[in-house]
Amino acid sequence: MEFVLLPFPQLLFSAAIFLAAAVLLISNRLSRRYHPVVGTFLHQLIHSRRLYHYHTELSRRHKSFRIFMGPFNSIIYTSDPAVVEHVLRSSFHNYGKGERTHENMEDLLGDGIFAVDGSKWRHQRKVASYEFTTRSLREHSGAVFKKNAVKVAQVVSDAAGSQQAIEIQDLFIKASTDSIFEVVCGIELNCLQGSSEERSGFVKALDDANSQINRRFINPFWKIMRFLNTGMEKTLRQNIRVVDDYLYKVIHSKIAKMSNKTPGESNVDKDDILSRFMQEDPNKSVDHKYLRDITLNFVVAGKDSTAGALSWFLYLLCKHPSVQEKIAREVKQAVKTGEHATFQEFAENLTDAALENMQYLYAAINETLRLYPVIPLDPKVCFSDDTLPDGFSIRKGETITYQPYCMGRMKYIWGEDAEEFRPERWLDENGIVRPENPFKFSVFQAGPRICLGKEFAYRQMKILSAVLLRFFVFQLRNEKETVGYKMTMTLLVDPGIYVHVVRK
Repeated sequence: MEFVLLPFPQLLFSAAIFLAAAVLLISNRLSRRYHPVVGTFLHQLIHSRRLYHYHTELSRRHKSFRIFMGPFNSIIYTSDPAVVEHVLRSSFHNYGKGERTHENMEDLLGDGIFAVDGSKWRHQRKVASYEFTTRSLREHSGAVFKKNAVKVAQVVSDAAGSQQAIEIQDLFIKASTDSIFEVVCGIELNCLQGSSEERSGFVKALDDANSQINRRFINPFWKIMRFLNTGMEKTLRQNIRVVDDYLYKVIHSKIAKMSNKTPGESNVDKDDILSRFMQEDPNKSVDHKYLRDITLNFVVAGKDSTAGALSWFLYLLCKHPSVQEKIAREVKQAVKTGEHATFQEFAENLTDAALENMQYLYAAINETLRLYPVIPLDPKVCFSDDTLPDGFSIRKGETITYQPYCMGRMKYIWGEDAEEFRPERWLDENGIVRPENPFKFSVFQAGPRICLGKEFAYRQMKILSAVLLRFFVFQLRNEKETVGYKMTMTLLVDPGIYVHVVRK
């Protein structure tokens, strides 16, 4: 639905354009070129429920453009792979989260790895990089992914038996929440089988806070609302309190457990990421706030990202049943467990070698992420004046946001069939997935900030997809039913995906 600007917003828009013209006129006289201005934050508010569609339309006309957020503040949005490479790799040290992004996210994410720059980022990145490459964490996470995939399959099997439609995204969110929390904290939330009231409250508060933090990026009045403790900011404060109460309880329990170990006893629960950070320096006092921030950043990063990707993946497979069938055949060939294997038996035989042989599944996941990336928009702040590869200038303190959602739909990047779901585009002549330019396919970022959990995310998606497609056929409840996306940090389906399931 389109809206018509009211007279007062029109007046503000005209004033903003006038100021923009003045700024650009002065800039041109100084021999500096700036990206074209295509709108203001008012347009973003008007299109807030379909913001990525709106930006895609703009990106078809301009590879990069500006949107004014106020008289003296604008944001550059880009879908140009050359500019993305410049920001993420070539001039990496000149771009980062910046103070504005940190300020927007600090109430929830604190000083965690996804909200900071500089020494704090380097330290957490260094420790996490090492831990993510350890064999024990890989084995621990793999066991967790398989265990929860079996639980999901059982729930889906019950739905197939009842012949009732099931909302599959909610199931994926519960599974990924259980998985990431156990990998990060070593604790089973057990969302799939019914959490306690305390744990359910924590998960709901985290979901709501995530959405509320995201809206700060298009709401220039959020600081006033926070100061007055009203509206969304009041609710956000309440949600963060619930999140903190539970996380600090987990951290205190871990510390107590470590303190009570007997002399000579081996490290306690070192499989999870939180325990590894706690034991980073045994002689150093534990900073509870630091551990809270680290924990929450990894949970937020892994919780909804794989769930959203899996939901879009299954939606596309329902729209393209021939692809669904082809993946199912590949999975069956890669894991030969017999026709009457149980979910558990099949999961136990999902070795790394078997997963590696599922190249078409890998291609279909990549194609899903191309069209429905985990993070649709990713902002970076410029730390000193710069000239971008397209010849346009960016000033110190300005924000430039690259747009994976829009980039996946650009014909000048992916060809005339850019908006089609075609997994074959990822395969070489031998049916093997070929790597793509990471600045063209920037779903997991690239350069020094490339996502540490990338391989973990792929592994979880492959395991869960393989288990489900080996045993079930999925169809949409209603082929004519349209879906949209939720305006959260990660790209979730709105209102969800309702499917009918048939047991093979």
